Amino acid sequence: MARASFAQATWLVAEREMKTFVSTKGFWIGFVATIVGLFALTVLPTVFGDDDPKVAAVGSAVQVVQGKHLDVREVADVQAAADLVRADEVEAAIVPDGSGIKVIALNDPPNDVIRQLVASPPVELLDASAVSSGQRSVTVIVFGLVFLMFGMGGAAIAQSTVTEKQTRIVEILVSTVPVRALLAGKILGHTILTLCQVVVLALAAPIALRVAGLAELLAVVVPALGWFVPFLMLGFVLISSMWAVAGALVSRQEDLGSTMGLVMLAVMGPYFGVQFFYENAAVLSVMSFVPFTAAVAMPVRMFAQQAQPWEALVSLGLLATTVVVILLVASRLYTGSLLQTGARVKLSRAWAPAE
Repeated sequence: MARASFAQATWLVAEREMKTFVSTKGFWIGFVATIVGLFALTVLPTVFGDDDPKVAAVGSAVQVVQGKHLDVREVADVQAAADLVRADEVEAAIVPDGSGIKVIALNDPPNDVIRQLVASPPVELLDASAVSSGQRSVTVIVFGLVFLMFGMGGAAIAQSTVTEKQTRIVEILVSTVPVRALLAGKILGHTILTLCQVVVLALAAPIALRVAGLAELLAVVVPALGWFVPFLMLGFVLISSMWAVAGALVSRQEDLGSTMGLVMLAVMGPYFGVQFFYENAAVLSVMSFVPFTAAVAMPVRMFAQQAQPWEALVSLGLLATTVVVILLVASRLYTGSLLQTGARVKLSRAWAPAE
C-alpha cells in the first residue's frame, strides 16, 4: 500500500483530531458557556447599571435636577462643566440654554441622565465620532476573553501529544505518517474547529448587541470583528505550534506543567496587557505591532477608531511572518523530541539534528 502524501497525511490527522475533540462533552460545555458569557457581558450591564449617574450642573440648571436620581456636582460655569465631562469625572453636564437647559456629553448620548429630566433637552456631543469608554471596555473584555479561551484551548494539542507518547501510539502513527504531517494535522484540525467557533460567535455578537439595545454599535463592531477574526486565527496557529512543542518535550501528563510556562505567558500576556493598557493609546499602539499581542491589541484599536487600515495590514503581515518562523522552529523541536521518552527533553537536545 502506497504511503500517503504529506497533504493527505495532514488531513487524516486533522480529521482524527477534530472527531476526537468534538466528541467530548468539555468541548460543547465550553462553547455554550462562551456564547452565554457573550450575551451576559453585553446584556447584564444594561440591566444592573442602576447607580445614580454623576452629572455637573451650572447655575439655574441646579434647580432642575433637584429631586432627580442624579449624583449632582455644582460648578461655576459651562467651561468647568465641560472640563469635568472631558476628564470623565461626570457622565454629563446640565447647563442653562436660553429659557431651558442643555445636556453636554462626550461621545455618547447619556440616556440614563436624559430619562431623569422632565423634558428631553437638546444634546451636544463633544466628540460624536468616537466610541464611548464603556463600549470600549466591554469590547476589550470580550476580545480578550475570546483570545484567552481559544489560546488556552490549544492546550488540547499538548495533551493529545503527551497521551500519544505515554501510550506509545505515537510510534504507530509515525510509521504511517511523517512527524511533520502529524504536527501540521494537529494544528490544522484545531484551527478549523476554532474558526468554526469564531464564526458562530461573530454571528451571535450582533444579536447580543440588539438584545442589549446597542444596535447603533453594529456599524463599529462589525468592521472590528472583520479584523479580529484573521488576527485571532493567526494568533491561534502561533500559540498552537508552541503548545505542540510543550507536549512533545514530555512523556507524561504530570510533567506537562514543566513545559507550558512560556506558552501560558504567550496566552495570558496579551490578555492582561490589553486589559491594563487599553486606555493608554501609546502603549496600545506599540502592542498592536508586537506579534504576540497584536491579535487583541490591533482589533481593539480598530474598534476604537484609533488605527488606519494600513496599520492593521502591516500588523497582520508582521504576525503572519512570525507565525511562519515559529512554525519552522516548532517543527524542528517537535520532530526532535516526539520519539524521545523518559525525562523531559531539553530544547538543545530536541534542536540537535537526528543521528
